[in-house]
Amino acid sequence: MGFEPGNKLAAGGRKDKPFRDALRMELAALGEDDPKGLRGIARNLLKIAAGDDGLPAIKEIADRLDGKPAQAIENGEDGAFQVIQRIERIIVSPEDRDS
Repeated sequence: MGFEPGNKLAAGGRKDKPFRDALRMELAALGEDDPKGLRGIARNLLKIAAGDDGLPAIKEIADRLDGKPAQAIENGEDGAFQVIQRIERIIVSPEDRDS
């Protein structure tokens, strides 16, 4: 008996990501000491971050190390949150109550 569709435990809980898999295979084929390998790419990213136009690289590094910041959820035309409250007053007579 298999898992039902949508079950997070099915297939190890991973979605197929063929591009990621292809990148990993190519990086592994380059080897660890190759300047075009993963460590070389990381080294270049750090060099770019230290340069004058390094803000995108800095953001990429921060996202990889700390995770991306949570995105704000806006509700309303001006971007502000709208608080919706509902107060009901229900009058129940003793004859309507179930005992």
